[in-house]
Amino acid sequence: MSTREVSDRDDPIVESLDQLAAPMAAGEKPREAWRIGTEHEKFVYDTQDHHAPSYGEQGGIRDLLNALTQFGWEPIIEGDNVIAMKGSDGTVSLEPAGQLELSGAPLETLHQTCAETGRHLAQVKTIGDHIGKAFLGLGMWPDKTRAELPIMPKGRYDIMLRHMPRVGTMGLDMMLRTCTIQVNLDYSSEADMVKKFRTSLALQPLATALFANSPFTEGKPNGFLSYRSHIWSDTDPARTGMLPFVFEDGFGYERYVDYMLDVPMYFVFREGKYIDAAGLSFRDFLKGELSVLPGEKPRLSDWQDHLSTAFPEVRLKSFLEMRGADGGPWGRICALPAFWVGLLYDQTALDAAWDLVKDWDMEGREVLRNAVPKLALDAPLPGGGTLRDIAGEVLNISRSGLAARARLNAGGDNETGYLEPLAEIVASGKVPAQRLLDLYNGEWGGDLSKIYALKSF
Repeated sequence: MSTREVSDRDDPIVESLDQLAAPMAAGEKPREAWRIGTEHEKFVYDTQDHHAPSYGEQGGIRDLLNALTQFGWEPIIEGDNVIAMKGSDGTVSLEPAGQLELSGAPLETLHQTCAETGRHLAQVKTIGDHIGKAFLGLGMWPDKTRAELPIMPKGRYDIMLRHMPRVGTMGLDMMLRTCTIQVNLDYSSEADMVKKFRTSLALQPLATALFANSPFTEGKPNGFLSYRSHIWSDTDPARTGMLPFVFEDGFGYERYVDYMLDVPMYFVFREGKYIDAAGLSFRDFLKGELSVLPGEKPRLSDWQDHLSTAFPEVRLKSFLEMRGADGGPWGRICALPAFWVGLLYDQTALDAAWDLVKDWDMEGREVLRNAVPKLALDAPLPGGGTLRDIAGEVLNISRSGLAARARLNAGGDNETGYLEPLAEIVASGKVPAQRLLDLYNGEWGGDLSKIYALKSF
């Protein structure tokens, strides 16, 4: 989730609805300026007893963040607490229960993305080795209850933790017990955004299936392959889901603005503090009728904050954010941006991917999305068959798109190699969660503590 540093008191006041589409329109870039922004989260645990460290304990999350200064990172402060670090590789921040996230810099190639990921993981591993901490690349804590997890000292999280139980049964699990990999990608025009949004939204269940990596809850199999994805089904229906309106005629920036205006607010950020506005209406804010800030109208930064509080399978801000994948190890962190860049950043590949899904109806897309958490590649496609039937074809489209980009590293290799972890999954027919279940039911003998011996990174 985004990290705010200043109140932006000097930014423009929103006087008209026309201004609300401005951040999205401002995201339009010529092809040569398109970039790749990758975000990935990981669980932190103590190497002695596997507990999730609190913020303030010796060798805990605060110490981990502060130790990043040795690699040139600079602290971001909220109140009296370091809550994130910023540097040339982006921002290292905290999810609600201390999950550590790198929100990477916007980069030109997947070679740069994977190098950035490698630097980050090497840095935190060096620190972890010194303070007795290590990291798990999974979609959900495999053995922790909510009560066993710490809460990080960030104002927006206090608000969300209070609000989540009012609107769903699993919002606290989403905040405290999950990790994801995400990628942010650009578009050249409103029409380009629309085609990319529709294509990636339709194919997001395939990404969920390929990256499914959360089959355990509180020490036992939970009956799902991506329980993280299942959690989103009852987190907050007002701000999640497959967004049927994206596929309707006339969809564009203005229609997404309408959607966001109907998403209830979480907060307003003023003078370095978060003001609880959970459940209130941004439409009222536009009229100066927000009960927690009477008479005050929103600034553009308030709208940009609000855009970050919806959690659909694909999210639009000044870029498109792919949100379907469970957390995982280094190779799959590189594979997710490769998958989507190959599909969306080459026109021939984008056209082919859209042709594959354009005739799917909304009912079929919903059935597919709802089936994927349990069935992964065996989830049913609209019109018949399963995801397994198209996984290889989609991967080939992505591979062709990456080959056409022809972005070479120093060794002369293009970007297609980053798809290899996914090619192996498709060839074997087993998603990561199924491999973990095989270990659990086999050589681990039902002892899930052995998951900590895996080399996640």
